[in-house]
Amino acid sequence: MSAWLDSGIADMASSLQGSSILAIAAQVRALVAAGQKVCNLTIGDFDPKQYPLPPELIDGTYEALVAGHSNYPPPNGIPELRAAVQHFYRQRAGLDLNLDRILIAGGARPVLYGAYRAILNPGEKVIYPVPSWNNNHYAHLCGAVGIELEVGPEDNFLPTLASIEPHLGDARLLVINSPLNPSGTLIAQQTLSDLCDRIVAENERRKALGTKPLFLVYDQIYWLLTMGEGKHFNPLTTHPAMADYTILIDGISKCFAATGLRVGWTVGPAKVVDAMSRIIGHVGAWAPKAEQVATAKLLLNDAAVDKYLAFIRDAAGTRLQILHAGLTALGQQGHPVRALVPNGSIYLSAEFALRGMRDGDKVLKTSGDVRTYLLENAGLAVVPFDAFGAHEADDWYRLSVGAVGVEELKAMLVRLAGAIARLQKPQAHVCTCGHGHCA
Repeated sequence: MSAWLDSGIADMASSLQGSSILAIAAQVRALVAAGQKVCNLTIGDFDPKQYPLPPELIDGTYEALVAGHSNYPPPNGIPELRAAVQHFYRQRAGLDLNLDRILIAGGARPVLYGAYRAILNPGEKVIYPVPSWNNNHYAHLCGAVGIELEVGPEDNFLPTLASIEPHLGDARLLVINSPLNPSGTLIAQQTLSDLCDRIVAENERRKALGTKPLFLVYDQIYWLLTMGEGKHFNPLTTHPAMADYTILIDGISKCFAATGLRVGWTVGPAKVVDAMSRIIGHVGAWAPKAEQVATAKLLLNDAAVDKYLAFIRDAAGTRLQILHAGLTALGQQGHPVRALVPNGSIYLSAEFALRGMRDGDKVLKTSGDVRTYLLENAGLAVVPFDAFGAHEADDWYRLSVGAVGVEELKAMLVRLAGAIARLQKPQAHVCTCGHGHCA
């Protein structure tokens, strides 16, 4: 009976993979419940104790609820918030946007999915780098053909024009995230400029042929969380003609540590935004009205925005610097560990090249073995890049500083040094048959 009922599940849903990160989180919770000290660097979220919300959002949401803003909002967002986003981009990015290009939704996730749905028909191609967040799942949900570009540390885990170019001729969508989840790195200005030039030229070719355009989804949800030498660049300021082909993904969840308030938005061509609005409207993925009212007030308060961004950049940057310095020191001591310099977001890319090493009689054979060893022996919880679709980055992991304190990181680095020092290198094989044939 059960098997027969299972056959009633749609093919798309039955073959849709669950989140690998959630499975890792369950393992972390079990160890914490058992009393083990764990430095949890797996979650792309914020601990309110470490990153409290802007007070303007807390007070503004409460005041909006008291004032009666508890009913449905307009499907494309309240006018006050759309105007506030318009002001925000004028002040922060030098962009002048028409209001019909702005759509508010319940976080960045619905507008990212909405862009996939609005542009792609089943069987059409979408290009995206791996590792990256959720593109493989959204392509699956839409029945699209995902063109996955394997990228590596030599390119900061970001695609080059040379890797994208061979696929542009027949793709409908290209998705870029910068700063990148999971690597914490930024696309270079020249790379973005060259890519924009190429997209504009490709669309001129398609326009002459009367074929469908190529769009760029540019996910910049972390764009105000840059640090050090890192600088964020925007396709619309890089090449103004890209306004016809670019869908920006943004919101308050990351740069204002407001993941649970569910206020995001997109900026794009009016026709695409209108299609996205209809899709989001049918599934009810609107941002709550009270939170929209509060967000509008915050975005119009330039002094409050400046103050909070200074705080969160310092808080995240300090933690990332401690983590980077600690891992770099391990590498300098001769251990197979390294980390890329973090440029933005709350993430650090780290390499733990521990596969093949031994913990007593046990050999660490897979990234899963390494991850479990670090969790159980150093109290370090990380996410392997294969959870973000990467197939050729077995030794690389995402480390997130959104839910940890400075002292917690320092204590973990001490435990980590001990755990890695305890591992033994693989034993060299000694031939006992005299002919070099024995295994």
